[in-house]
Amino acid sequence: MADIGLSAFSIFFMGSPSFLAHQRVLEEGHGRSNCETLFGMSAIPSDNYIRLMLDGAAPAAFDGLFFQAIETAGPLTPFRCLDDRVLIALDGSEYFCSRKITCRQCSTRRRADGGTEYFHAFLGASMVAPGHRQVLPLPPAFIAPQDGADKQDCERNAAKRWLARHGAAVAPLRPIYLGDDLFACQPIAAAIRDGGGSFILTCKPSSHQTIAEYLHGAELKEHRQTICKRGKRTTTIYRWLDGVPLRATGDAIAVNWFSIEILNAKSKRTYFNSFVTDLAITPGTVAELAACGRARWKIENETFNILKTKGYNLEHNFGHGKETLASLLITFNLLAFAFHTAAYLAVLEWRAAVIARGPTYRFFEHLRTVTVYVVFRDWQHLLQSIAAAAIRPP
Repeated sequence: MADIGLSAFSIFFMGSPSFLAHQRVLEEGHGRSNCETLFGMSAIPSDNYIRLMLDGAAPAAFDGLFFQAIETAGPLTPFRCLDDRVLIALDGSEYFCSRKITCRQCSTRRRADGGTEYFHAFLGASMVAPGHRQVLPLPPAFIAPQDGADKQDCERNAAKRWLARHGAAVAPLRPIYLGDDLFACQPIAAAIRDGGGSFILTCKPSSHQTIAEYLHGAELKEHRQTICKRGKRTTTIYRWLDGVPLRATGDAIAVNWFSIEILNAKSKRTYFNSFVTDLAITPGTVAELAACGRARWKIENETFNILKTKGYNLEHNFGHGKETLASLLITFNLLAFAFHTAAYLAVLEWRAAVIARGPTYRFFEHLRTVTVYVVFRDWQHLLQSIAAAAIRPP
């Protein structure tokens, strides 16, 4: 089973669906392959056997490896903000959709033409930071039919399960959770607090009637900043109101509401957003709070977008199976992305090889190509060869 798991993981880590096929050829000619020297496999199972044996395994069995990637990444200094805390962005994404292929874990929806779509989705969690391009993915929570539940599963329920399962593990990092307007509700806010975290959640007035009523006619605190960058002047206006109930009930959680509005030199609005948080807001902290709230987009841009368009092929059907295969392969894909980030942050040879090749995709092109023809002793041998290829042949 270790060889089977490593075989599936190696495909995503190397970014090559044909990696195992190439290594079987190398093993026939050289008596060993990069599967043995780089991944520690004793044998290379067939693709069909990998899918057969993995279907039914629990994706949660690999949750600990995501936290191992975080530990490997080092002290997380680039991710620290707001008095040495970390930001964890939550959001949902689909990774499979079909009208013909289905399994027990599929969710369903009806389309206007009367047809039924079967799809898979998950709640992603990523450690992010404003002004920092790297993100560190955390274990996913899959949106799937739950035992004993009458209603179909949703992002909010997956978020509550994620917080109950992993909240204690990340609590020492003093996390601040980020989410879109969907998560700005009492159950999610309470679950975040129960897990030892704080929150900055997008809050649209149109979907929060109670907050909108409190804001109407209220005297808002205000802080303005005007900067001139590359000859262009912009004015940023922060407004906030403390102690607003999140909903119209007696047990409502009191939150602090704030907004950010950006005006150009002609006083035309170019950006606006509003948030709720349980953190204190002052003229000295509101700008950083707003920057952290806006960092929520990094789970879409630097996580989901990269996974879908930059070689990870998140929405590709690598294998659907009848039980948990699709979810398990997505877990390996996310795990590969997490270890790629950790390697760039913590492994000097990896970073040197990436920088030597220019754009990151060039590095993975070299990684896929050279391992087709050469069996390397270990990762250090491979990475040093890629880094030195521009100077002399490896």
